[in-house]
Amino acid sequence: MPDEDKKRAAHRDLVDRVLNGEGRASAEQRARAFSNDGLAPPLHALIGKVATRPAQVTEADFAAAKALGFSEDQLFELVICAAVGQSARLYEAGLAALAAATVNGTPDNAT
Repeated sequence: MPDEDKKRAAHRDLVDRVLNGEGRASAEQRARAFSNDGLAPPLHALIGKVATRPAQVTEADFAAAKALGFSEDQLFELVICAAVGQSARLYEAGLAALAAATVNGTPDNAT
């Protein structure tokens, strides 16, 4: 198996494990955190920051999410889902950009 195929398979396995593996957070909650969509407001604020502005995450963000009844284990899982989801979107965008910039596997020098 070529290295690129191995990398893509590893990526798919990671996403599958994060979304479908055992955990304290429900599969629906993990999918919502992964896609950064459809979350309750305090949780949405935390997950949105994790995905797009991780340096801005504060203890208050976690406290607000815990006030909704989430355990630390659930929040940990949802944070991982958010981070993996954002990295998956960036990975897919990078692959799409590479595909658009190449023709038949070679760089497109038309520009």
